[in-house]
Amino acid sequence: MKKLPIRIDSISMAHKMRGLAPPSHPLISITEVAAVRGAADISAVLDFYMISLKRNCDNLSYGQQKYDFDEGVMAFIGPNQVLRGQEHEPGYAPKGWVMLVHPDFFWSTSLAKKIKKYEFFGYAVNEALFLSEKEEATINGIIENIRQECDTNIDKFSQDIIVSHIETLLNYSDRYYQRQFITRKVTNAKVLTRMEEILAEYFNNENLCEGLPTVQYVADKLNVSTKYLSSMSKQLTGLTTQQHIHQKLIDIAKEKLSTTELSVSEIAYELGFEHPQSFSKLFKTKTKQSPLEFRASFN
Repeated sequence: MKKLPIRIDSISMAHKMRGLAPPSHPLISITEVAAVRGAADISAVLDFYMISLKRNCDNLSYGQQKYDFDEGVMAFIGPNQVLRGQEHEPGYAPKGWVMLVHPDFFWSTSLAKKIKKYEFFGYAVNEALFLSEKEEATINGIIENIRQECDTNIDKFSQDIIVSHIETLLNYSDRYYQRQFITRKVTNAKVLTRMEEILAEYFNNENLCEGLPTVQYVADKLNVSTKYLSSMSKQLTGLTTQQHIHQKLIDIAKEKLSTTELSVSEIAYELGFEHPQSFSKLFKTKTKQSPLEFRASFN
């Protein structure tokens, strides 16, 4: 019988499960990776944010690609995500740190709502951020500032200072993710090519009884998260995944309208629409013409 994930509702509980000393602050902690005990058989749901930077990691994946990276690798996990332990190769000796921050720490601060804008907290775990040596030094410098502030006597300024450092860290991470999208352009272009193939295969299916393809359907086929796919697509093409789906649909509709004698209703049904009116509305929104007006322009 498959074990249900364990819910870890506090940073103190996380420290205890990993054989660490109790945190000096109940809502935030920074721990060296080397001090953390492995837990390969544990599946857990966290009630807090976890940000980590590691070196010498094995079995690294980025989407469906595997890479051999000696540089620092950052991972971002938000509350209510499932974290699974992993078996490591003999001699596995990672370096780096893990920072845990409870959402309560952000109450009445600028990050209370703003933290939700950082999409990488919603990415799949294998969509890590790979850092250059210079980038890693920048991030480690910020973490050291947070560590020093946590280790000093807590006063009325401490929370604002620490939150300011965390926001700076997240802003740099956001910048580096955008850089990664650019440097991974070839790999990501292959993902987009595959997305086009998936959509073509879907729309070429003579039986579209399941309706239009969803963003989730495409992401599942590519084995990436919906947020990551849309972010990558937007970065490279200016269109989200949903817009790509609509664009593909409109292109096929235009072809059918201009080269066949099928009625608008028949084309709508062939493209997976339950109601022809919905197809006509979408077509006019995207092209500024109704399907019949578009067909008439070819006659």
